[in-house]
Amino acid sequence: MKVANRRKFLALGPALGGALVGCSGEKKQQAAAEDDGPNRLGKPVSEYGERSQFEKTHRLKPETKTPEQASTKTPLAEIHGMITPSALHFERHHAGVPALDPAKHSLMIHGMVERPLLFSMAELKRLPSVSKIHFIECAGNSGSEWGAKPAPDAQTSHGLVSCSEWTGVPLALLLEEAGAKKEATWIIAEGADACKMNRSIPIAKAKGDIIVAYAQNGEALRPEQGYPLRLVIPGWEGNINVKWLRRLELTDQPAMSRQETSKYTDLEASGKARQFTFVMDAKSLITFPSGGRKLEGPGFYEVRGIAWSGRGRISKVEISADGGKTWQAAALQDPVLPMALTRFRFPWRWDGAECTLLSRCTDETGYLQPTRAELIAVRGMNSNYHYNGVHGWKVEAGGNVTQVVQPV
Repeated sequence: MKVANRRKFLALGPALGGALVGCSGEKKQQAAAEDDGPNRLGKPVSEYGERSQFEKTHRLKPETKTPEQASTKTPLAEIHGMITPSALHFERHHAGVPALDPAKHSLMIHGMVERPLLFSMAELKRLPSVSKIHFIECAGNSGSEWGAKPAPDAQTSHGLVSCSEWTGVPLALLLEEAGAKKEATWIIAEGADACKMNRSIPIAKAKGDIIVAYAQNGEALRPEQGYPLRLVIPGWEGNINVKWLRRLELTDQPAMSRQETSKYTDLEASGKARQFTFVMDAKSLITFPSGGRKLEGPGFYEVRGIAWSGRGRISKVEISADGGKTWQAAALQDPVLPMALTRFRFPWRWDGAECTLLSRCTDETGYLQPTRAELIAVRGMNSNYHYNGVHGWKVEAGGNVTQVVQPV
């Protein structure tokens, strides 16, 4: 019987094939009619590439009466890989984006130096350069997690972090050329925006891995990212990565500017404030499934996300599908670089019941990402900055994914 059935099926083969071809041909004709013919020429070559008209991913723009001192957020749940497209890198400005002519822009190095210097952009680009992949994260990123009403999705809650390849001149080389004096312990970096935003940088860091960058992801910096020149300070809070850089003054004390006294400090429960808290501690985020999404039903899903640390490389990421009762190691995607976003992946089979997905990471120094309760126990709840507690998403029985408020 089985052989007979097989022969019968094979005999139907040509007829079925003809029917399929005919059906396919009809669909092709219909499609051709809809787009004015299959031989219609496409778009010609262009001077600068654009994304497809069908891709609508964009940064989250706030509703504010003062957009010149606001921010836009990276759509983390829509980004693939570790590099953030330049056009989707988050923005944070204090006085709007200046329009600077690189032919007229210069960088001055002065103060406690043997040889005050003034570099044009052309002169800087003649010097030895480096290209490094690093994240930049605003100190206020995920600050809503301190409160009882966290943001509903990944972009809103964690979108003030992005990762790019930065190209420029090592700051250490410029300081060597200027001849930093022994008594110089700080550098005051100042931007060319309307507010002349400035920050104080310990000279020990300046003689290390800081880049005076003029390019991002293979092309010139975008104006929103500091064109034509900015600082990239690996692993340190975003505000100190001064954009539109125009001046570096070597001193024997910090400036105690607004951006490092009343802002970007952490008020503890005792009333004391943590100041010059430069390093962004280890943090992780599940980007799929994440808030605002809906799972189609029970079955296999790959949990995906990103982890990063201002202390160095990510060494481990763990996933919990039961609200933190048990943890399993996720796979890290190469390359795993210091002070860069690291992709992680975890195979997960959802049984359709309500559950809570969490992620936590450990960096190469052994630092383990704390829970919200552990963080609050040490820091209190008065701060708006440097939140890096374990984050989670609730998957409801119907498949909707929503934000989780971690217990204090």
